Amino acid sequence: MSEVVEARGPKVPPSFPPKSPPPQKKPVEPPRPQPATKPKSLTGMPPRLVVTSRRARVLAFRADQWAAKKAAGQAALAVAEWDYPLLDEHDFLKTVHGLVHTAVAAGGKRVSVHLADQNNKILVMVLNHQTGEQDDAGPVPAEVAVLRTVDACGSHTDHDGHAWWALLDAQPRPKKHLA
Repeated sequence: MSEVVEARGPKVPPSFPPKSPPPQKKPVEPPRPQPATKPKSLTGMPPRLVVTSRRARVLAFRADQWAAKKAAGQAALAVAEWDYPLLDEHDFLKTVHGLVHTAVAAGGKRVSVHLADQNNKILVMVLNHQTGEQDDAGPVPAEVAVLRTVDACGSHTDHDGHAWWALLDAQPRPKKHLA
């Protein structure tokens, strides 16, 4: 018996935990981008009103009982810089005053007046920034719609709140005199 027999004892689990492999330094493959179903804007909100390629001015006011008078005065000063000598100032002031008064009466904490011009027309748009209740904005006041230099007017409701607008002719035709 020249063979050496190695004696092994019973198989027993080790008394210390096995050594774990080190974590991977890089992931095997970066996660693939998921295709977007719709393109979204950067903020996730619908795009706001954008006026380009023309003169524009935005005036903001607290929605209080004096806002209409303040807005009409500041809007008149802003449009005076645009040099429209034939603009009927009375119609313009009455338009701004009426639209702002309607926006304040509809609710909200602030009111903004947006002015823009193009091709001898002046756009006056008033927003009341009321996002809680989204009822219909209501009609444009009758005293604005019947003014001689108002070419078009309207109202709508969107994500910014209620908006009332009027387009005024800055070079109206002269009044016809009946003989």
